[in-house]
Amino acid sequence: MAQRAALDIPDGAYVNLGIGIPEKVARYVPDGREVIYHTENGLLGMGVAPEYGHEDTELINAGKKPVTAIPGAAYFHHADSFAMIRGQHIDICVLGAMQVSQQGDLANWSTGAKDAIPAVGGAMDLVAGVKTIFVITQHTTKNGEPKLVERCSYPLTGRHVVDRIYTDLAVIDVTPLGLEVVELAPGIDFDYLQQRTNCKLLLGHKLGEQLNKPTVNHTETALLADVESRTEKEKAAAINNTKGTDPAECTFK
Repeated sequence: MAQRAALDIPDGAYVNLGIGIPEKVARYVPDGREVIYHTENGLLGMGVAPEYGHEDTELINAGKKPVTAIPGAAYFHHADSFAMIRGQHIDICVLGAMQVSQQGDLANWSTGAKDAIPAVGGAMDLVAGVKTIFVITQHTTKNGEPKLVERCSYPLTGRHVVDRIYTDLAVIDVTPLGLEVVELAPGIDFDYLQQRTNCKLLLGHKLGEQLNKPTVNHTETALLADVESRTEKEKAAAINNTKGTDPAECTFK
């Protein structure tokens, strides 16, 4: 999952990596690409983990793990680090997830249980300020419960924030029409994926051609959605324009 996500990070990007599997993305960036890593506790230009025995206890990432710094790296105050995030100066953030909804809502800090340990960290700032949000997660929980759902049941980190999801079964884009499958893992078919997802999945055009299956018509669907949206707005405008009028005289065209 981390290796696949790394392929989508462009040359020259400023990237923040979440704790856990997202941290591994840095290992797999293709040769020839320069990626500058940012960490919330005040480092731009984070390098790889140091060799055992060569750790610097004063050089750690936001997850309190030892790191190194590349030549030209910059150190700064915690507040300045978050100013970079909130000012939309970070291009991509890769995070883990407990749940992702079909609208791109993200829940990744608490289950909401009374005994749950709060661990929101900087995630809420990251999803609100970073330009593109990637999520890396297992497709289901250890108990087989889907993590991709119609609506999140856990407390949200952010609404409509996720752009792309990388699971052990597929690569999925979040679109205005829902979750669109763009790649399947080797040996996985679309029906198997759908059975392990708690919302309807759309089949991406390129993948649909490879599988010789019908795909969603984005243009047609978007036009229909626009017509329905305008119709609802026209109805709402008509209601507002006829306030104080006898309801019997109100008609919609």
